[in-house]
Amino acid sequence: MTEGGNRRVLLIEDSRSLIRAYEHYLADEPFELTTAETGGEAVQELEQRRYDAVLLDLRLPDMDGMEILKRLQQRGDKTPVVVITAHGSINIAVEAMRLGAYDFLVKPFNKERLVLTLRNATDLGRRVETGELQEAADDGNEFHGFVGGSGAMQQVYKTLKMAAASKATVFVVGESGTGKELAAHAVHALSPRAAGPMVAINCAAIPKGLIESEIFGHVRGAFTGAVQDREGAASRAHNGTLFLDEICEMDLDLQSKLLRFVQTGSFEKVGDSRTRHVDVRFVCATNQDPMEAVREGRFREDLFYRLHVIPLSLPPLRERGDDIMLIAERFLQQFAEEERKDFCRFSADAAAAMTAYHWPGNIRELQNIVRSITVLYDGDEVTAEMMPPAIKAGRPASGPGAAHDIAAPAPAAAPRTEADIRPLEDVEREAIEQAVEFCQGNIARAASLLGVSPSTIYRKKQVWEAREEG
Repeated sequence: MTEGGNRRVLLIEDSRSLIRAYEHYLADEPFELTTAETGGEAVQELEQRRYDAVLLDLRLPDMDGMEILKRLQQRGDKTPVVVITAHGSINIAVEAMRLGAYDFLVKPFNKERLVLTLRNATDLGRRVETGELQEAADDGNEFHGFVGGSGAMQQVYKTLKMAAASKATVFVVGESGTGKELAAHAVHALSPRAAGPMVAINCAAIPKGLIESEIFGHVRGAFTGAVQDREGAASRAHNGTLFLDEICEMDLDLQSKLLRFVQTGSFEKVGDSRTRHVDVRFVCATNQDPMEAVREGRFREDLFYRLHVIPLSLPPLRERGDDIMLIAERFLQQFAEEERKDFCRFSADAAAAMTAYHWPGNIRELQNIVRSITVLYDGDEVTAEMMPPAIKAGRPASGPGAAHDIAAPAPAAAPRTEADIRPLEDVEREAIEQAVEFCQGNIARAASLLGVSPSTIYRKKQVWEAREEG
């Protein structure tokens, strides 16, 4: 920053008329604006001087603005970059955010939108410069509520840390019980918005007729029962993070309104014509395959690509190896203290049974089982005999469609000739289709029983269908 306290911003723009417009917008604001009309000038300026933020038009006369982004990334420059783009180039701007851009502005934008975006960007730039924004300390096995040191989780932690400093939307995918809301809270806690509000909406838990009001709010008399004005999640999340859980369950009509809100930061309350503007960072989550929802017409493609900027896939518990017991031991310590029991460890046979189990309910199921054991039993050690029958048998818990309800297939007869040997691909397809049929079309349940992720089945079905159509 300069001695007078102004925030240094480099504007990279080749249109003189737009330069004058932005200078006019910022004339009375605490910004010191430097301009560069070509990519070459911008690169030279960035090498010679430290800026709190960069305002970058991607269309330059001598180079693509993406090249500037790549150069900043390659040399480890963390200066926040705000990209300027036209309506028809939003996909390019989204790609720029994947390369490290902080945010983007869609032309035309007003003074308020420009000032608010630059304030947020320069706040981040100053925190990076002074060292206030540090990566969260962890011992490799813990990270903002997550427990686990497996390779899969280390990649999750890395993505969360890299994504947090940006304003880019994080799209979390994972089976139920894998920690999607925990990931959203980690993004918020690590971000420059940590001091602001974190507001969560479960799109699957709110009735279709009320979810618009829950997100955008309503005015008195907007519908039966609306006896007073109400602020929605969008307003409450101003200058913070809005977490939209189970986003693929949102009604299509509301998806179009959400798309406008995501693009412009503006919305109207239900029953009101006045437009409101807020600044929020979005985190979305689903336990479905979002591309399958797009293909089936249940989720708007344009909204998906607008939200799917930083994808984050949370691994199921069965793929996390030693993390299973690490998490179980943490739960045991917690619940034993709460229930005033003496448990302090798991026996070797109990640990073996738990590690071999498939965990279709993931961490939530593990948590419930450990709590149940601490309530029903006592002693120093949790033994295999204390486990539910399903874990002792090495299969998912009982209930409709549980693994032990499936009749074991008769062993295939030994091939007599080469013609009797079937391609492995055919055998695999038959197994998948039989499991899906048994589960009455429930892909997630079939995947759990087969020991694969739902996305694996969706991808294979897509390949089979493409071949048949061809």
